[in-house]
Amino acid sequence: MVRRREKLPEVGWLVIGTVDKVFEYGAYLKLDEYNNMPAFLPWSELSSKWVRNIRDIVKEGQKVVVKVIRVDRRKGHVDVSLKRVSEGERRRKILEWKRAQKADKILEIVAKKIGKTIDDAYSEVGWKLEDVYGEIYKGFEEATIKGAEVLRKAGVPNEWIEPLLNELKKHIEVKKLKIQYVLSVRSLSGDGVHRVKKLLCELYPKEEDKEVKVRIYTAGPPRYILEVVSTNFKKAEALTNSLLKRAERLAKKLNVEFAYQRVK
Repeated sequence: MVRRREKLPEVGWLVIGTVDKVFEYGAYLKLDEYNNMPAFLPWSELSSKWVRNIRDIVKEGQKVVVKVIRVDRRKGHVDVSLKRVSEGERRRKILEWKRAQKADKILEIVAKKIGKTIDDAYSEVGWKLEDVYGEIYKGFEEATIKGAEVLRKAGVPNEWIEPLLNELKKHIEVKKLKIQYVLSVRSLSGDGVHRVKKLLCELYPKEEDKEVKVRIYTAGPPRYILEVVSTNFKKAEALTNSLLKRAERLAKKLNVEFAYQRVK
């Protein structure tokens, strides 16, 4: 079950609720992220339009995104609103909820494999990743891309690291961006082959980056393909532009004809 560290939500927060009971004057929900804590949805907070029948809006068992409008910490009472949630907020919260569900499932599986409880999983892994990345699933995505160092930096104990990384490979597919340029590289000098080779070597980054892979292959001289693949769009674009500018400068020094055109 997805959980939050806070026992009670704050006013203004978006929460996921399951409709429990519906009455003429409103509905009671169970807040999924807060151990099924009850919350009241007043009739006046159902819709900005006039409602003839409350069941036209909510039904028992339905999951809804609502906004917290009142919290009584002494009594543990929470009031929520449906009409104050915009469509954009609803979509974002549902996406966040689905990601939290996936993260919870991964934690549960790994905890069982190493003989830990789900409470252990959240205290030793989940909350630590949330502190660093703002979201447990985001931490998992980073670990899938960059490896064990992401988990270590967040303070995850060693006993979790290898089992987690193995499980993440089964559940998380990281989307990758591919940038491709067709290069035209030509030299009429006696040592032209050497000059072309030197120029192409300059198109590789000076330092290895796990997030970005650079590949150059021939399409039949004088045409070559520069391919940059990354999980980070901005970094891939910036690196590609930097490599091409560096190659342009070197081409002038080497007296090599150099041109390029983006194809993807």
